[in-house]
Amino acid sequence: MQRELVIGLDIGTTSAKSVVFDLKGNLIAEAEELVETYYPNPGWAEQSPKEVEDATAKALKDSIQKASAKPEEILSVGISCAMHSLICLDDAYQPLSQMLIWSDTRSSELAERFIHDKGNNIFSRTGTPIHPMSPFVKLMWMKENHYEAYEKAAYFMTMKEYLLYKWFGEKVADYSMASSTGLMNVEKLDWDEDALELAGIRADQLSKIVPPTEILTNINGEVAEEIGISVDTPFVIGAADGQLANLGSGAISPGEVNVSVGTSGAIRQFVKGAPVNDKMETFTYAFTDDTSIIGGPTNNGGIALQWLKDIIEFKGTHDELVAGAAQVEVGSGGIIFLPYVNGERAPLWNGRAKGNFYGLDIAHTKDHLVRAVLEGVTFNIYQIGKSLEKIAGKPEKITVNGGLSKSRLWVQIMADVFGQEIYLSDTHHNAAWGAAWTALVGIGKAETFADIKSSLPAESVTQPNMENHEKYKEIYKQYEELGHSIEKFF
Repeated sequence: MQRELVIGLDIGTTSAKSVVFDLKGNLIAEAEELVETYYPNPGWAEQSPKEVEDATAKALKDSIQKASAKPEEILSVGISCAMHSLICLDDAYQPLSQMLIWSDTRSSELAERFIHDKGNNIFSRTGTPIHPMSPFVKLMWMKENHYEAYEKAAYFMTMKEYLLYKWFGEKVADYSMASSTGLMNVEKLDWDEDALELAGIRADQLSKIVPPTEILTNINGEVAEEIGISVDTPFVIGAADGQLANLGSGAISPGEVNVSVGTSGAIRQFVKGAPVNDKMETFTYAFTDDTSIIGGPTNNGGIALQWLKDIIEFKGTHDELVAGAAQVEVGSGGIIFLPYVNGERAPLWNGRAKGNFYGLDIAHTKDHLVRAVLEGVTFNIYQIGKSLEKIAGKPEKITVNGGLSKSRLWVQIMADVFGQEIYLSDTHHNAAWGAAWTALVGIGKAETFADIKSSLPAESVTQPNMENHEKYKEIYKQYEELGHSIEKFF
């Protein structure tokens, strides 16, 4: 009997992954290709669009070969992609620039100035915070600095749009990728005229905005042959990685929150409509024509722990680093860690933010510092979560995924800080499965997005220690007060 397979492509900042699933979400095969990031100047972060395209094609090809999948067995391919990238292209759709990625901070000074000018007016319509990550702010920087590629450009695209044009000759962007540029009006689901004017560009220089279930066929024959698929294989445009990570973890119904913490992190929740936080503490990105995802990304997840590991020159594994911290009491012996070692997005939206250890004394050890980092990262996520509550209410269920979720200690700290059960899935392919499920909805093999819940693996549940929760409530008050007191020094 012929198999029925679906593929989730997950084009991230550090790698391109391709995951082959059966229709129940079981992993059949996977492949990953790393992508290099270049730092030509301080604060600049760029990638080669061609290198990302090649990595994506190779990952897709390798996963199909590992699955021994015949072209006729592949029902569809769904696409997840990292947000906030920007490529300047000429009139033949050839790149004039490298791709600026989300962590490019060259526009920090401009972003700070603009927040105090028209920033809140634009944010209230686009739902994308005014921050250097945003292509909108990147474009304003290019305009102000007479960036050569910008001045010569005929078109502007994210990485996903560039890939789709190269493979299919179609100039399209899904709701969420368009939304995350900071150029789309989340109520109208169309490009925002004021944002375009400020960025100095026209709507015809951007892509057509389409739903996540939009189907693309007739892939370039040479690409199809290289990958090992039929030219008729339907590709479904999918969405951004954040939306699809939530979908792939089953956090799609009202009250269901997903926390994803790898190098960076985020806390997100789907909501009806497109409500925007008036204090610009969180984002609102469209997903479908009547659903958005709200949340906040943090620059400082596992990277903060890696930073500490490097600073103290610890030669063991991450598990060995964290092991001793489990013996340290709640509150890390009075140390409070503000985890802004990599600048910060939510809840500060300040690329100049700096990390801080407060409360050190001579009796503290390495293990106290490690626990303080884990607690500080968690407090930051909790603070973003409090902003979400203002829009969506208290979460009814919290799921976690990402590299840091492999640490039992961190998951327990999460449960204790939030004072709620934490649900942990065995899969680490949430965004890829979310992309694959979107493909199944697009081709009519699945009826609704919510039906994905029936295909998810069993979850383990970590119970909160409510005595610890009471202690963390008091420590969090100190954390928040400390953060406000030193913010003026950033």
